[in-house]
Amino acid sequence: MNMRLPSVLSAILSFVSCLGCSQYVSQVGPSTIEKPVVSPKSVRPVGDAGGSYYAQRLTGDYAGYPAAERFIGKMATQHGFSREYLYGLLSQAQRKEWTIEYMNQEKPTTQPKPGGWTRYRAKFLDDRHISAGVAFWARHASALERASQQYGVSPEQILGIMGVETIYGANLGTHRILDALTTLAFDYPRRAEYFEGELESLLIMSRNERQDPSRPKGSFAGAMGLGQFMPGSFLKYAVDFDGDGRKDLWSPEDAIGSIANYFSEFGWRAGESVVSPAEVQGNQVEGLATGFDTKYSLATLASYGIQPTQTSPAEAVSLLKLSTTSGDDYYVGYPNFYVITRYNHSTYYAMAVHQLGQAIRQRYQDR
Repeated sequence: MNMRLPSVLSAILSFVSCLGCSQYVSQVGPSTIEKPVVSPKSVRPVGDAGGSYYAQRLTGDYAGYPAAERFIGKMATQHGFSREYLYGLLSQAQRKEWTIEYMNQEKPTTQPKPGGWTRYRAKFLDDRHISAGVAFWARHASALERASQQYGVSPEQILGIMGVETIYGANLGTHRILDALTTLAFDYPRRAEYFEGELESLLIMSRNERQDPSRPKGSFAGAMGLGQFMPGSFLKYAVDFDGDGRKDLWSPEDAIGSIANYFSEFGWRAGESVVSPAEVQGNQVEGLATGFDTKYSLATLASYGIQPTQTSPAEAVSLLKLSTTSGDDYYVGYPNFYVITRYNHSTYYAMAVHQLGQAIRQRYQDR
């Protein structure tokens, strides 16, 4: 999610990890939508996105929503979309009640449960994820190497993201992005501003890429493609890596290049370490704050009896604590670890991405 969702969600929320977004399939049947009022003489203006939409007023699930009407006015005045086109398009949008219920159940976890890292890791560091990653690397070795050379991001980090997010395209999500974002923009007040911005980005993205905005499918929260970019991240970081004139995150090559570009834009340091296990002497560590967003000098950590087993040049590092079934494990996170958390604001997420990538590299080299 990363790409993803800003801190939040961490994932979404700090979690969404868009993690697992694709695992949730709507149990709500299609809602009844009044047919848009269409003018037979109308012609869609050139400035609109794709699809045959044109109506004189907003109907369907979002008829009578002041927020939807304001959004249409904004898109017309700021981005040149015709109101008639937006009336037609948003009249097709379906309200997903289960999405709202699910989002309302999500609560940020302030204290990880004992053994949380052991359970979390097991979801991703299994044979299915590793074997699929090795096979994907073998099929797309050229693109991964080119991305590594161009952006300085090693193949295993790109593969770690794809593996955690979608298992290399196996779990892309089945929800219309239009429905997901419209629902969360107009029926989820707590995050309405954020999701309205993503709906805005979806329409601009669709116009730029000459596609129908009602067609893309992805996670329940609107994340798309092999790397699960939100539309806003698409506009900022997606690249046409296969050179076909379009940015398509469902295309393996474009997804590879876009993830690498995302990391590069957030300051990935080519050739530097990501994280190191820490040796801890004494119990002074228990008084220190931990997390991907902590900042310590190596000298400060050493004064508390903490030493990384692998060093890397960095003025500031983070102290990470992972709760396992046999106790707490400590790590020192380098700047590249922090970069991974820009995809999803979660220590567990970033560690899973890194360790999955390392496991894939080892098996790929041992073939």
